[in-house]
Amino acid sequence: MTARLIRAEDDPIERRAAARLTATFDGKHLEGEAGQTVAGLLLANGIDSWRTTSVNGRPRGLFCGIGVCFDCIVTVNDERDVRACQRRVQDGDVVCPQHDELPEVKH
Repeated sequence: MTARLIRAEDDPIERRAAARLTATFDGKHLEGEAGQTVAGLLLANGIDSWRTTSVNGRPRGLFCGIGVCFDCIVTVNDERDVRACQRRVQDGDVVCPQHDELPEVKH
């Protein structure tokens, strides 16, 4: 078997239209399709960074895309620590960036 590219118009499976849905991210209205992950929804709407690191405030978004790295965590409907690459977005979801300060070191 060899790899080959099939043009979309020649693909016998054909892409079916998915149900449309809406969600918000940090108060911004987003539109997507049923079946998308939260990360897919954010990327499709031009958002490629949705949290910052605790130490230097560096931007983070999707890194591994398979739920291993935890770089893409967000808060969804008040549920913290949701991996955006693993959760499918639901109509009406409220997604918020999640920024945590490092715990204070006690001497």
